[in-house]
Amino acid sequence: MHMNFLFSIFFFPKVIMSGLQQGMALLISTFHKYSGKEGDKLTLSKGELKDLLTNELGEILGKSNDQTKVDKIFKDLDANADGTVDFQEYVTLVACLTMLCNEFFTKK
Repeated sequence: MHMNFLFSIFFFPKVIMSGLQQGMALLISTFHKYSGKEGDKLTLSKGELKDLLTNELGEILGKSNDQTKVDKIFKDLDANADGTVDFQEYVTLVACLTMLCNEFFTKK
């Protein structure tokens, strides 16, 4: 069963979610799809982040096996330098990428 479906059943039973609410639920479920495989279920390890970037954002970021790039992204995201990427740090990445995409598509 897909995480989005489970999320909507348990947190919003019989509620029709707006597009923005669906987007929020998708952000949450995507994070938890990858978190916790290598440790804390509330954070992403470097390996989990690499899997998420490759599988979910590969078309935007380019599918790369360059560990140096992954290390740099991880270091930049890990704002509190605890060796993991938490949900807030992940959302910061998605927000920044969304702003860049918006700029790209709204250029005249």
